[in-house]
Amino acid sequence: MIKRKKKFAPRNNRNKFSEPKKCRFCKDKILYIDYKDTQLLQKLTNSQGKLFSRKRSGNCGKHQRRAKIAVKRARFIALMPFV
Repeated sequence: MIKRKKKFAPRNNRNKFSEPKKCRFCKDKILYIDYKDTQLLQKLTNSQGKLFSRKRSGNCGKHQRRAKIAVKRARFIALMPFV
């Protein structure tokens, strides 16, 4: 019998499961995201002023929506720049 090599060898890093990120607001049990707290909101935006995605920021869907509202309010009152 002829032994053949496998074409696609499994990679070690694919089989490992990583623990999902925990939402920073759920972890600290923060109920209200304050629009006046600009330092916290700037951590959720990039240098161009765009919001990071939920996957990148590590927030759950509920808190990502609340963060979006808080950033919009802070921009409207001129606490944060639009661009």
